[in-house]
Amino acid sequence: MKKIITSIFIVAAVFSVNAQINLGKITKAASKGVEALSFSNADAQKLAKEGVDWMDKNNKVAGAKDPYTVRLNKLFGKHKNEDGLPLNYKVYLVTDINAFACADGSVRVFSSLMDIMTDDELLAIIGHEIGHVKNEDSKDAVKNAYLRAAAMEAATASSGTVQTLNDSQLGEFANSFLDSKHSKKQESQADDYSYDFMKKHGYNVVGAYTAFKKLALLGGSAKATSFQKMMSSHPDSEKRANSVKKRAEKDGIWKDPGEVSLPTAKLTK
Repeated sequence: MKKIITSIFIVAAVFSVNAQINLGKITKAASKGVEALSFSNADAQKLAKEGVDWMDKNNKVAGAKDPYTVRLNKLFGKHKNEDGLPLNYKVYLVTDINAFACADGSVRVFSSLMDIMTDDELLAIIGHEIGHVKNEDSKDAVKNAYLRAAAMEAATASSGTVQTLNDSQLGEFANSFLDSKHSKKQESQADDYSYDFMKKHGYNVVGAYTAFKKLALLGGSAKATSFQKMMSSHPDSEKRANSVKKRAEKDGIWKDPGEVSLPTAKLTK
């Protein structure tokens, strides 16, 4: 498997263990007066789509008949429109452990994440990412990434309009987007959305619990340093797992999964 070439979105790299994305050429232009920029949902969707299109072109995307694509479509085929949000899904064949959803409804799942997560866990993770979009956390991340990319001069920024990015600037934008972090409050709200998503559709909410338990285990792996840095803005994984357990117990749907461990074989089917 190759490293991701880009970057994007990504809005959340909530489940990324090691940023191995190749960002290509990146500009570092300075920007002034960006506070004056007016930024709408339409702007966020437009920029997110441009960033995702760029990433799709610069990374290895699983084909229609690839086992990863088949599995993802089987899981999420009925969620082409979730909670009023049109969604599209693709798998990146990369070594990063990650998943994200964008303001334009693009959902990208990394194959290495699929290797270690069960179907229920993937449902919970993607439900979490959709929650970031529905809560407009993704809009904030896109705006901040755009501003950090410094794709415009002060005079342009002061005009209050979002400018079209060139290829090099898209790389910078994607990189900033990937590095963006949500607040712990936003993460907790996305966790709640994920639980409600699972419950609403009759999925096993315990999948959210075991997904967080696996994240906790990853924090103690050989990649712990990179993982802990990325997860610094997130609530503690063990506490997130316990929160899911408490909600499930209160709802009368808790089923003890037993000891949770990281798989030694790929869960591709």
